[in-house]
Amino acid sequence: METTILSSTGQVVIPESVRELHHWQAGTEFTVEDMPLGVLLKPKKLFPETKLEDGLGCVGYKGPPLALEIIESLLEQDIRRAWGTE
Repeated sequence: METTILSSTGQVVIPESVRELHHWQAGTEFTVEDMPLGVLLKPKKLFPETKLEDGLGCVGYKGPPLALEIIESLLEQDIRRAWGTE
C-alpha cells in the first residue's frame, strides 16, 4: 500500500504506480465521492463523447428518416428472418 500527503492547497499526488495501472494521464478529470470509509475518485469520462450522427453512417441506410414504428417493424422482420421464425 502506498501513501501520499495532502498539500496546503488541498492537492494529493496519486502514486505513479497507480496512475500507470489505470492509464491516468495529466489532465484526467475525476468525480469525487464521499464514502463512509473515505473518498472515492473515479475518472469522469471513460470514453470520448460522440454524437448520434457519428454512429449512423455504419448502418448503410441512405434514404429519408424513418418513423420509429417502421424501424422497429424492419428490425423485427430481420430478427425473425435470422432466427428462421418468419
